[in-house]
Amino acid sequence: MKIALFGSTGRVGRIFTERALAEGHHITALIRNQKNLPLSIQNDRNFTFITGDAKNEEDIKKIIHDDTDLVFSALSTDKTDTLSKGVPLIIKEMKKKNITRLVTIGTAGILQARSQPETLRYKAKESKRKMTAAAEEHEAVYSLLEKSGLEWTIFCPTYLPEGPAGGEIASEIDYLPEEGTQISTGNTAFFAYENLLNKAFYRKRVGIVEKG
Repeated sequence: MKIALFGSTGRVGRIFTERALAEGHHITALIRNQKNLPLSIQNDRNFTFITGDAKNEEDIKKIIHDDTDLVFSALSTDKTDTLSKGVPLIIKEMKKKNITRLVTIGTAGILQARSQPETLRYKAKESKRKMTAAAEEHEAVYSLLEKSGLEWTIFCPTYLPEGPAGGEIASEIDYLPEEGTQISTGNTAFFAYENLLNKAFYRKRVGIVEKG
């Protein structure tokens, strides 16, 4: 596949990039700082990157091509409006190029709360969040995707420590599974990669945790 990738230098995005390249996929990535990209990725013959900003429409156009098969975003909020400003530009360009599949990494805060099913987790009583700016950014993306008409999936990990892939992963549409309390960056990238084209998850938020 030919993948347009945003966030390849991030904690999940880098691992996803390494996995996709190892499987022989072609990646075109937009990065902010080349220094944050391992040489092993930079030197891969199937990897092309452009330095730029996801909030810049001209930079988005350089990443999403007519022959792109899908778009993957592991963009983080970084206490900015990168998500809410960048995703509309990504959607716009995808529609111009007739590309329908978009996979993103979100947050468990935008899943439904079990105690208050009509409420998102980060707004519910069960939430322990003191700061909600990041969740608000991810909610804005969710709202945009719902209206986009694209075949999107938002994978929503819970507490996300650094760590490799391994062990069992539980997933649930719209809710956070009750089998675990965290999921590693490696497992998050692994699950997203394995389910890139899983139609059961199209136009869904998917909560993911490690069992145990």
